[in-house]
Amino acid sequence: MSKSQDKSRTKQPETRRFSRRTILVIGVVIVVCIAVIGGVVLLKEGPVGQPLPTVNQTGSATDAFNTASALYSQSVDLANAGNYKTALDDADKALAQNVSSLTPLIQANRAGILVAMGQYVDAITAADAAIGVEGNLTTTHAIAWYNKANALAALGRTAEANAAYSNASALDPTLKHP
Repeated sequence: MSKSQDKSRTKQPETRRFSRRTILVIGVVIVVCIAVIGGVVLLKEGPVGQPLPTVNQTGSATDAFNTASALYSQSVDLANAGNYKTALDDADKALAQNVSSLTPLIQANRAGILVAMGQYVDAITAADAAIGVEGNLTTTHAIAWYNKANALAALGRTAEANAAYSNASALDPTLKHP
């Protein structure tokens, strides 16, 4: 046996391979962490390149932002508890604060609330308002597309709903077509 054959027979060190499931789980954890960090930054600083919050009638831009943030958070909690009417009222009050950096987030949430209330046309309008805001709003846009898809599906507009579900999944792979 020659030395070259002997070298080819020497055992190569094994490389460790991760399963697809492990990689997928790691990817989902990373995406969720990025979304949480992005949400915190968005709530504290607003999206990059967006105008500063406008001043409301009663106080400063900071007051408007804090009020809108609190109302938005309360709206989400109420919607999660199934209290859609009050959740929608709080979301509308948050929008009335005229904090442009929070508007897409509030509108995406409103779209989901409106779908739950069976107000599908209004849900599509709210989702479109969120989707129409430019900027690095991937998670917000994904949620808005998903809520719009649910409204379109409820209206029997299947082809449009499928396209909207595809847009949502492209932005956030965890949002799957039901």
